[in-house]
Amino acid sequence: SDFLSWLKLWKFFEEALAHMKSSRKLHEACREHFLSFNRMREWRDIHGQLKELVAELGWRISETPATYEQVHRALLAGLLGNVGMKTEEGSYLGARGIRFWIHPGSGVRRKAGHWVMAAELTETTRLYARCVATLPPEWLESVGAHLVKRHRYEPHWEKQPARVAAFERGTLYGLLLYAKRRVHYGPMDPVESRRIFIRQALVEGGYDTRAPFFLHNRRLVREIEQLEHKSRRPDVLVDDELIHAFYESLVPEGIHNGADFDRWRREVEAKNPKLLFLKREDLMRHEAAGITTEQFPHQLEMAGRSFALDYHHEPGSPRDGVTLTVPLLALNQVDAARCDWLVPGLLREKITRLAKSLPQKLRHLLGALPEFVDTFLVANEPADAMLAQAIARYARRELNLTIPLDAFRQEILPAHLSMNFRIVDEHGRQLATGRNLAQLRAELGKKAGDEFAELARADAPATKVTGWDFGDLEEVMEIRSGPQTLIGYPGLADHGDSVSLEVFDSADKAREAHRAGLRRLFMLQLKDQARYIEKNLPGLHAMTLQFAAFGDAAELKEQLLAAAFDRACVVEPWPRIRAEFERRRDEARSRVTLLAQEIARLVGKILSEHAALQKQLKELSKAFPESCRDVQENLSRLVPKGFIEQTPYERLQHFPRYLKAASLRLDKLRANPQRDARLAAEFAPLAAHWQRDQARQLKSGTRDPQLEQFHWLLEELRVQLFAQELKTSVPVSLKRLSKMWQTIQR
Repeated sequence: SDFLSWLKLWKFFEEALAHMKSSRKLHEACREHFLSFNRMREWRDIHGQLKELVAELGWRISETPATYEQVHRALLAGLLGNVGMKTEEGSYLGARGIRFWIHPGSGVRRKAGHWVMAAELTETTRLYARCVATLPPEWLESVGAHLVKRHRYEPHWEKQPARVAAFERGTLYGLLLYAKRRVHYGPMDPVESRRIFIRQALVEGGYDTRAPFFLHNRRLVREIEQLEHKSRRPDVLVDDELIHAFYESLVPEGIHNGADFDRWRREVEAKNPKLLFLKREDLMRHEAAGITTEQFPHQLEMAGRSFALDYHHEPGSPRDGVTLTVPLLALNQVDAARCDWLVPGLLREKITRLAKSLPQKLRHLLGALPEFVDTFLVANEPADAMLAQAIARYARRELNLTIPLDAFRQEILPAHLSMNFRIVDEHGRQLATGRNLAQLRAELGKKAGDEFAELARADAPATKVTGWDFGDLEEVMEIRSGPQTLIGYPGLADHGDSVSLEVFDSADKAREAHRAGLRRLFMLQLKDQARYIEKNLPGLHAMTLQFAAFGDAAELKEQLLAAAFDRACVVEPWPRIRAEFERRRDEARSRVTLLAQEIARLVGKILSEHAALQKQLKELSKAFPESCRDVQENLSRLVPKGFIEQTPYERLQHFPRYLKAASLRLDKLRANPQRDARLAAEFAPLAAHWQRDQARQLKSGTRDPQLEQFHWLLEELRVQLFAQELKTSVPVSLKRLSKMWQTIQR
C-alpha cells in the first residue's frame, strides 16, 4: 500500500519536531528529504483542527494504533469510485467501464493484487492511478453495501436446509464482486418461493420428510407410474399441474420452507389427519384396465426360484421394456426360451410384431392377425421353445403352413420386446446388463459356474461308485446361500473306473456330465460285453492305421465303445431310478454288441474317406493353398480328436457325405479355381459368425441348440455349394442361412 508511506512520513515529521529544537534545523531536515516545511506544518495544523472537532463532538479517540484493515477501510469509504479489478492484460477495469494502469512511481506496481484502490486517477499518456493499495473484494462489499447492485437468479428448492435458495451476482459500479453466491430466497420473494416449494418439494418429491401424507402420496404416484411403464402408456397419471393445484389450495400464503410447513401441518393434521392425502382416483386419468399383476408380474419363476422384474417405458433407453435381475450364481440357470416369451402383458404385441415381420405371402396365409394371435395364446403357454419356433410349430400343426425360422425378421422388433438382463453380485451391485443372454454368459458364465461349484461342493456326496448305490436321482435340488435358495442340477461324473454324484449350476452342464457318467456306469455294469466288443470290432486293424492322426488303438476302442453304449443305453429319457437303470442294463446285454459293430463299420467308412481326403489335400496344397486351407480347417472342426464319442449317431451318419463333398470340391478345384474362390468368399462370413459364437459358448460352458443346428446347416450348405450332385438332407441356401443367423443373434 502506497498509503502507508504517508503514515511513515507523518511519523518522521513528528519525531523531527520532538528532537530538533531550532526551526532552522527542522527546515534543513525537510529540505534534505525534499519536503516542504510549510506544507508539512499545514498538514499538522489540519490534523490538529480535526482532532479539536472530534473532541467537541464528544467522540473518543482510540489509544490503540489502527490496523492495516482499519486504515484502508476508512480510506475506501471515500475512494469507492477509484477501485479497479485487474484484467488479463495487466490493466485495471475501473468504475463505470474506465480502464487505468498503476503509475510507474508506485511502490506496489509490481506486486499489486487483483483488486486495488487509488487516491487519484490522472490522465497523461495513459490514465494512471496514483497512491495505490491492494484490498480484498469483501471490503468493497461491506463498505460499499449501499452501492452494490444484487441480481438473484435460478431460484430452486434445496433439500438439505429445506428451503428455497437462489444464486446471487453482486456488482459495484459495473465491477463483478461475486458471481454465484447461494442465498436464502424465501424472504426476497415469498410468492415465488412458495410456488417453488410446492412444485419442487411437494409435487416432485424433493422434500426430505417422513410425514405420513408425503410417504402415502409418493407411493401412490410411484404405483401409478409403474402402471404407465407396464402398459407403455404415458396417459395414466394426471399432469403435475393437478397435483400442484391440490397443494396450492391447502398450503397457506407465506409458507415456503420445511420448518414453517411442518409447524402448519401438525396444527391442521391434529384436526384432520388425512387433509394432505391424495386419493388414487384423483391421480388417474382412466382405470388402466388390464394392467394387473397377472399381466405384468413382479417376479418371473424359473429354475425353481423367483427373479425380480422391473418395467420401464423410455424408448431408446437401455432400460426400455422389462428387465430381469439375475444373481450371478443363477446366471447359467436362466431359461433363454422362457425369457423370450416376456410377460403376458407384452406377449400379444410381440406375437403380432413377429407375424407382421413375415414376408407378405406367409403373413397372408396366417389369416386375420388378431384372430391368429388369439387362438395361438389360447393354445400355447411359455414353453421350452423360443417364441418364433412355437409360432412356426403352431402354424404347421393348425394351418398346415411351414414357416422357416429365418422368415421371422426379429431384428426389426423394437428393443422393449426383448428381455433385458441385469446381472448382480451377492451385494446387489450390477456386474453387467444387456439383451443378449448368450453374450452375458460368455463374459460371466465361467465365473458364475466356479462360484456355484464351490458353494455346491458341500451338498453333493463325492463318493466314487461302480453301481447305482445312491438312491433316486433328483432332477433338481436346493442349495442354501445365505438368505437365498439356489437350484442345483445333480448328475453323474465320469472318473474312468468309477462315477460320482455331483451338483451343477445349469441343466446343460449337468446333462453333458451326466451323459458321460451314465454311460460309464452302464459300461462298468456290463464289463463282459464291453470286453467282447473291444476284442471283436470289425476292421479294427485298418481303422487303427487310419485313426493314427486322432489317437492310438486304445482310444479308438474307447470311443467306439462309448458310442455303442450311448446308442444302446443312454437314450432319453435317461434313467433316474435304480429299477429303470437296471431294466435298460438288462435290455442292452443282447444288443450292444450288434450296435457296436454297426458303428464300427460307419466309422471305418468315415476314416477311409478322411484318409483319402488328406491325400488329396497334400497333393493340391501347394497349387491351391487358400482352398486347401479352408477344407483342412473345416475338416479339423468336423472330425476332431474325439469325434466318434462326441457326435450324435444321427449326425455321424452324414459324415461320409460331408467328406465326399469336400473331396468333390477338390476334384473341381483344378478345372475352375475362380469358382471355388467365389463360393468360398460367399460362405466365409457365415462360417466366421458361427466360429465366433461357438468359441464364446465354449468359454461360458453353455449349450445353444440353435447354434448347434446352425453348425449342421453350414455343413449342408457346403454340400449345396461345392457338391450339388450329392444333394442335401434339408433345403439350404446362403440367403436362408443369413436370415437364420440374424434371428439367432436376436
